[in-house]
Amino acid sequence: MTPLSRRLLCAWLPTALLSACAQGPLQPGEVVLPKQQAWVDGRRVEYVTTDISDATMAAQAGVNHAPRLADALGTGRASLTERVYKFADGAQISVFASGPAPVGSARPDPNYSPLWRLVLVRWQAGRPPHELRSEEAVLGAQASGDVELDVTGIVVNCPITRGVDGSALRGVR
Repeated sequence: MTPLSRRLLCAWLPTALLSACAQGPLQPGEVVLPKQQAWVDGRRVEYVTTDISDATMAAQAGVNHAPRLADALGTGRASLTERVYKFADGAQISVFASGPAPVGSARPDPNYSPLWRLVLVRWQAGRPPHELRSEEAVLGAQASGDVELDVTGIVVNCPITRGVDGSALRGVR
């Protein structure tokens, strides 16, 4: 990742991570994590971020720095990751390549992984930004020269907690 890419990426992190607001006092054994939203195939999902392989990003996000996550990249089918598209200017929420439907253990999706390889998306000068809601839309915008993609070596652990169908993990409010 270039130094400019890192600066752009880190600039949006504090605003992208919403502060957690518990409704009343926490009960014993309860944990509150900042909920975030992303697009999967044109539909919103909710997720949390717990670990990032990059030290600077982890510190800014207030999550675990887990350098070994980068080992999940592998090559080809050996990779344990999918792509998450983050917009450098913070103008829109992220786009995940896929997500489980439903979340939970009822019907496991063999393609889902909560480990995401971070791809930084930048709009090209003179190209009007518009919301991209799927991986296909992001790749189409790249093919038409609207955006530039910077595939990083950063891995982020972002489990989806509420899927595209509205189902949620136990305890998610």
